[in-house]
Amino acid sequence: MSFMQKPKVSHSQLPKNALGLTSRDYEGGMSTLCAGCGHDSITAALIQALWELNIAPHGVAKMSGIGCSSKTTAYFLAQAHGINAVHGRMPSVATGANAADRNLSYIGVSGDGDSLSIGLGQFVHALRRNLNMLYIIENNGVYGLTKGQFSASADLGSKAKKGEVNEQPPIDPVITALTLGGSFVARSFSGDKAQLVPLIKAGLMHNGFALLDVLSPCVTFNDHEDSTKSYAHTRQFYHPAVHADFVPARQPIRAAYDAGEAMPVELHDGSTVVLRKVSQEYNPKNRAQAYSYLHEHQKRGEIVTGLLYIDEDQREMHDISHTVSEALRDLPHAQLCPGAAALDEIQDLYR
Repeated sequence: MSFMQKPKVSHSQLPKNALGLTSRDYEGGMSTLCAGCGHDSITAALIQALWELNIAPHGVAKMSGIGCSSKTTAYFLAQAHGINAVHGRMPSVATGANAADRNLSYIGVSGDGDSLSIGLGQFVHALRRNLNMLYIIENNGVYGLTKGQFSASADLGSKAKKGEVNEQPPIDPVITALTLGGSFVARSFSGDKAQLVPLIKAGLMHNGFALLDVLSPCVTFNDHEDSTKSYAHTRQFYHPAVHADFVPARQPIRAAYDAGEAMPVELHDGSTVVLRKVSQEYNPKNRAQAYSYLHEHQKRGEIVTGLLYIDEDQREMHDISHTVSEALRDLPHAQLCPGAAALDEIQDLYR
């Protein structure tokens, strides 16, 4: 991925957190995503949440796979640890890193293709193990880097940029997480920063696997040819233009609505999604109720957002596996490599 460092500008009036850091200290490189991309709004929410939680940048490990979403980790916390893994394989790399050093805060940023198509098997096992990390899916329903094919989260009946109709039902990461016993399940919208920042903070503080599915509109590949706002339509009916692979600047989509309300949000291509926030009376500790609630509103064409389920008593991976609390790099060599006799004893357990 291309990486451009942001210019160093002194902002002496910016507020500082308990570590003496400003929000600028939590930024990364310049974004190379399309102007108006919802992913950049998620980056801004991550920066704010990490700054407000007083998490030291060097105490964070950022993990990602491949795709537009996986470029996000370059755009925040320049001083943090980070790995871009192979496509769909971020969860296993995150598992290995977490096993080696449980004292870092782990943030995985993935996409609907990276997590629900090629990486689905990896995703569900990280969830099953209750790996202690915040796992964000930047969900736009398309493969952005490969020019807009349907992803596994594309809605039934939705149209691609070239007019193809999706005839396969979507994989819903929230329903999947609830079904597989996830201990923290939430959904938000990239344009609702007031909801997104608290959910990120809650996920970072959760002791276990925190899934946050974020609907993040694609400004380029939802702009299909059937839309009257498409570039092809404009070129045909309004004025001659050079046919180039150009993405114009768009304004990020914003949304503000109260708990319990449903709100239609118009996307860049003129289509509309209906978001509904859970009400104040909603109980996020009842898994069966959460499952039924999601299905009920799904039938109405509504996408439920908020903290949907949490189980604070479920053991995370290290508790289940009885691992040491120290990072493996800090253990003495004799403890890491106890010798052939100790290995023979372990092998005898499996004979």
